[in-house]
Amino acid sequence: MSAAVRQVAVLLSLWAFCVLGKPTEKKDRVHHDPQLSDKVHDDAQNFDYDHDAFLGADEAKTFDQLTPEESKERLGMMVDKIDADKDGFVTEGELKAWIKKAQMMYVYDNVERQWQEFDMNQDGLISWDEYRNVTYGTYLDDPDPDDGFNYKQMMTRDERRFKMADKDGDLIATKEEFTAFLHPEEYDYMKDIVVQETMEDIDKNSDGLIDLEEYIGDMYSHDGDGEEPEWVKTEREQFVEFRDKNRDGKMDKDETKDWILPSDYDHAEAEARHLVYESDQNKDGKLSKEEIVDKYDLFVGSQATDFGEALVRHDEF
Repeated sequence: MSAAVRQVAVLLSLWAFCVLGKPTEKKDRVHHDPQLSDKVHDDAQNFDYDHDAFLGADEAKTFDQLTPEESKERLGMMVDKIDADKDGFVTEGELKAWIKKAQMMYVYDNVERQWQEFDMNQDGLISWDEYRNVTYGTYLDDPDPDDGFNYKQMMTRDERRFKMADKDGDLIATKEEFTAFLHPEEYDYMKDIVVQETMEDIDKNSDGLIDLEEYIGDMYSHDGDGEEPEWVKTEREQFVEFRDKNRDGKMDKDETKDWILPSDYDHAEAEARHLVYESDQNKDGKLSKEEIVDKYDLFVGSQATDFGEALVRHDEF
């Protein structure tokens, strides 16, 4: 069995354990936007929150002592990367995109660790054939494995997600497309597949809807005749009062999407707006390099990360 298939098998085992082996522990399928930092956002005290947001918390932890001159020079280099349309200004939208990427570095690190295993011909791309052969090669050689896992169903599901991530339809994934394949919850254009896969997991009678018992059964398994925990009773009330919006006793695709992908407060958008507001000296709604560098302490402070590494990692994606 290949390493990739073993990984799939382990994940399935963990899934079964979580669903069936812990009857009193709640399983949460909701995807919330993570906080940009665990620091308090109080600019009157310091700009630590802004540094975490702009660079990513892990990058911010690697700050080295730099003089203000060095910080300004390296921040100026970053501005050139943030200015996606190369018009000489950084907009709120460009800042938001940069912050979101900074916050996704843990995702990119995960993809980077897997990339070499799947890019068999080392061409800087991963085709569906490469992914399928690495992940399901053993199954393709022996379509009737002894471990009982339904690899054919898993492979069909992976192929559907791969095609969704592959924007140009050539069945060859760039690094960004492969990231969307592995982490679909992070990409707006992949959210429908996240909802579809979730519904397929929960919808035991395959009617395309999630009823109350399927909803509860996904997160709680009865253990004998014991009384349900209080949180289960609360979830039943949540389903009736909030999940099932049209009161037909079941959740459809839109209702499921509202549940697992709620429209949370957009932290990156709020931080981008804050950075522009604090730095936009001429109040034209966008930032020049000079305006950003002039407020370098807001973005990077007198301690700055290894910008060379940050630039490389942003360029990779």
